[in-house]
Amino acid sequence: MKKLFGTDGIRGEAGTFPLDKTTISAIGASLAAHLTEKNGHAPRFVVGRDTRESGTWIEHAFQSGASSGGAICESAGVITTPGVAYITKAAEFDAGIVISASHNPFQDNGLKVFLPTGQKLDKETESLIENDIHEGNVEKTEDESEPIDESKIPEYQEMYIRYLINEFTGLDLSGLKIVVDCANGAASGLAPDLFKNLGAEVVVINDQPDGKNINENCGSLHLENVQAKLVQESADFGVAFDGDADRSLFVDEKGEIADGDATLWVMAQHLQSEGKLNRDTVVATVMSNIGLEMALRTRSIKLIRAAVGDKYVLQELLNSGASIGGEQSGHIIFPQRSLVGDGMQTALNLLEALQVNDCTLGEMRRGFHQYPQILVNVVVKEKRPFNEVPAIAIAAKNLDDELGETGRLLLRYSGTENLARVMIEGEDQETIEEQAQGLAKVIRESIG
Repeated sequence: MKKLFGTDGIRGEAGTFPLDKTTISAIGASLAAHLTEKNGHAPRFVVGRDTRESGTWIEHAFQSGASSGGAICESAGVITTPGVAYITKAAEFDAGIVISASHNPFQDNGLKVFLPTGQKLDKETESLIENDIHEGNVEKTEDESEPIDESKIPEYQEMYIRYLINEFTGLDLSGLKIVVDCANGAASGLAPDLFKNLGAEVVVINDQPDGKNINENCGSLHLENVQAKLVQESADFGVAFDGDADRSLFVDEKGEIADGDATLWVMAQHLQSEGKLNRDTVVATVMSNIGLEMALRTRSIKLIRAAVGDKYVLQELLNSGASIGGEQSGHIIFPQRSLVGDGMQTALNLLEALQVNDCTLGEMRRGFHQYPQILVNVVVKEKRPFNEVPAIAIAAKNLDDELGETGRLLLRYSGTENLARVMIEGEDQETIEEQAQGLAKVIRESIG
């Protein structure tokens, strides 16, 4: 049975299985039925979406199915993914449904389900829904006659913004000029007002969504826009969100990029100085730069590496009790505040750290040197464990020894293609390129 749920919900091209109207409706009915059985009452759902043109009909299709399954549905309108997660808990919904494909182009869309805890839907319920879809256990309908309850959209959006402001009561952004790139996505109607309410002078770009321009040459995938605008406006700080604003990347006062690793470094220093860095530990992923690990080591901070994906970062945060974790992509989680990555909250955390330490972002990121990195993909016939192929195991061991403590090798298979990925970080770009090509050759000769 083909899985529908990946590490970040269901995602694909809008209008094709499983994101066609009848399947989405069936997913809504199945979720309603299983949560009714689990909780002992008809569930209440809140649904939010980003700015993709497909979001409205997907919301209609989901509500149609969920309502047929006995659920009560309300809409939070166009809102960020973490906004839906917050409202789910604060307004005591049984689940929050996000219609978004994050940083993907507008043709794609997706469904994410949050529980009131802030965590995503459990695997057991996901499996039950998948079984219902594949076995035809729920009635599929395309009825869109039932109107969406949009009466509380302003209330829910205000609730979320007020929550963020109240979380940072001592933060005063007066005197700061901030460039904000909304990616023509879910942050467009929220982020500019948030920063203005905290006193900042805000220069906004890419906040005119038309249903098709979300993430298009803008947002966190195209930081050159913020860099150019920051220099043009002589601004102090720049932030760019992705389509659903669960992550953010930054530009310092000199126009230099601060990715998720740099954010983790700045925040780890700040939290440690405040006595709030639990166990002197930071959680990152296997893709985080070795420069982060080496910088943290100078502060006697331990780095735990999780698999790629925010759900794995969160799992490691909960297991370790650490105060902060995240990914290079800018998806940062502060579990004491929320179990969901929140791009706007991350920006406020960072601005608070700069204010408390009376530093600019450029000054606070000192001590973090991003090492050169090379990634080589090798087409393979099979995905045998690397340690079971003697030639690869020996070559990888020799390369590890050669890199020592000033370099890193990550060898893994693609999750979706017949590719082996060789990623090396080290002090010299030319050297690591030669090393990567050498190991790639061994892999090609062994299983290519």
